[in-house]
Amino acid sequence: MTVPIPAVRFDRVSRHFGDVRAVNDVTLDILDGEFFTLLGPSGSGKTTCLRLIAGFDHPTAGRIELHGVDVSSLPPYERDVNTVFQDYALFPHMTVAQNVAYGLMIKKVLPREREARVAEMLAMVQLAGLGRRRPAQLSGGQRQRVALARALVNRPRVLLLDEPLGALDLKLRQQMQLELKAIQQQVGITFVYVTHDQDEALTMSDRLGVFNNGRVEQVGSPAEVYEHPATDFVAGFVGVSNLVSGEAAQAVTGSPQTFTIRPEKILIRDPGADVSNGMCAADGRIRDVVYLGAHTRYRVELAAGGELTVIQQNVETSSVDVQAARGRPVRLVWHRAHNRPVATRR
Repeated sequence: MTVPIPAVRFDRVSRHFGDVRAVNDVTLDILDGEFFTLLGPSGSGKTTCLRLIAGFDHPTAGRIELHGVDVSSLPPYERDVNTVFQDYALFPHMTVAQNVAYGLMIKKVLPREREARVAEMLAMVQLAGLGRRRPAQLSGGQRQRVALARALVNRPRVLLLDEPLGALDLKLRQQMQLELKAIQQQVGITFVYVTHDQDEALTMSDRLGVFNNGRVEQVGSPAEVYEHPATDFVAGFVGVSNLVSGEAAQAVTGSPQTFTIRPEKILIRDPGADVSNGMCAADGRIRDVVYLGAHTRYRVELAAGGELTVIQQNVETSSVDVQAARGRPVRLVWHRAHNRPVATRR
C-alpha cells in the first residue's frame, strides 16, 4: 500500500532567535486536502511555523517539505502557497476586483481568463456584484472574504491563514468559521490555520496540533484532542477541564495519579446521593456560580481538597435558582469512563 505524500512535512524543525527557541524540534505531517489548525497561546510557536511554511522565515535546523519537495531554503515566490493575514493587507486604492486579480496580473494571465477567475472567486465568497467597490466601502467580514478570494484565485496547493477572523465580532466570526470550512471543502486544497481560539479549532479542523513553548503537545482530530488530552496542558487549554491529583484523586479513584474530567460530564446531586457501579463521586460545597444564560458554571470546593468546575445546561433552572445554590453542600457524580489520565509536562 502506497503511503500518500503529505502536503506539508516538518522534519525535526527548529527556529531559534538567539536564546529563544520559538520552534523546538517539531515533527509534523499535514495531509493533502485537510483543514489543519495550529492551536496554541501567544508565543507557543504556531505563527512561526506558518511563516516557515510560507518562506517568510527559514529553519535553524530540520527540513520543511511541500508535497515531498524540500523547500527549507526557497523564497516565498517559489512555493505553491498563499497566505491570508488577520489585517487582510488589501490595497486601498484598488477595487475589490482589482485586489482579487492582482496575483493573476503579476503572473500575466490574459484579461479574459483573469476576469472569469475573479468572477468565480467573488461568487464563491458571496461577493458577486461588489467587484467595483473599494475596501473602505466594505464591512470587516466582506474585507476578509476579499482577502480569501485573492489568495484562492491563484489556485495554490496550500493556503495559510494567520488568525484571519480575529478582528471580527463574535457572531460574524462564528458565521465565517462555517463559511471557511465550506469553501475549503469546495476547493479541496490544504488549509493550514493558525488560531489561539479553541472553539474555532474544534469547529473547523479535520485535525489540529496543540502547541506549547515551541513544541507540539498533541496532534489529532478535535474529538480525540478534546476527549483524550495527552498532557495536562492540552486538557487545560482545549476547552475547560478539571485536573485532579494527589489527595483529591486518591479520594475519588483510589489512586493519586492525575486525571482530567470535563465539566459538562459532572452531575450535581444532593448530599449523600447513591452512587451506582461505574460512577465516581466527590462531596463538596458550591463556592461560586456564574450564570451564562444557556448554561451555568459552578465552582465546587471539595471536602478532600481542591475544587471542580461543573457546567450544566439551564433546562429548568432560572438565574434566581442559580444564585441560591451558592454555599449549598452537594455530591458530584460522573461516569468513571470519562476520567482521562494525563501526563504532566513542563
